Amino acid sequence: MEDFLAVLREEFEAAEGSFMLGLRGEGLVWDRAGFTRLERAMRRACEWSQEHDRFDRWMAEGFYEASHFVRDWTSHPNFPRPEPAQYHLDCLERIDDLADWYFRGFHAYQEPHVWRDL
Repeated sequence: MEDFLAVLREEFEAAEGSFMLGLRGEGLVWDRAGFTRLERAMRRACEWSQEHDRFDRWMAEGFYEASHFVRDWTSHPNFPRPEPAQYHLDCLERIDDLADWYFRGFHAYQEPHVWRDL
C-alpha cells in the first residue's frame, strides 16, 4: 500500500496519534504537523484518484467526513483554534478545496497551480 494511503487510513479512522483524534480527544489539540501530514496525504490521494479514476468507499467517506468534521468541530467557540486566525481559515479552505478536487476529479485552480504549504 502506498504511504499516503496508510496515512489517510490512520487519519480517517482517527488512529492513535492522528490529527483527527487530537481534535476531538480530551486535549482538543490542533496539531500543525498532524494537519500538514493529513493535508499532504489528501492532496496525494487527489492526484492518485485522477490517475486511477476510481473511488474506494473508505477514502470517499474519509474525505467527506474530514471536510465537514474539521470545520464543524473547530468552529465551536470553546475550541482552542490555532493562531493566527488566518492560518485556521486557510486550513479549513484547503480541506474544502481538497474534498472538492477529490469528488470532482479536478481542482478549481488554473494550472499551473502550486499548493503552498500551510
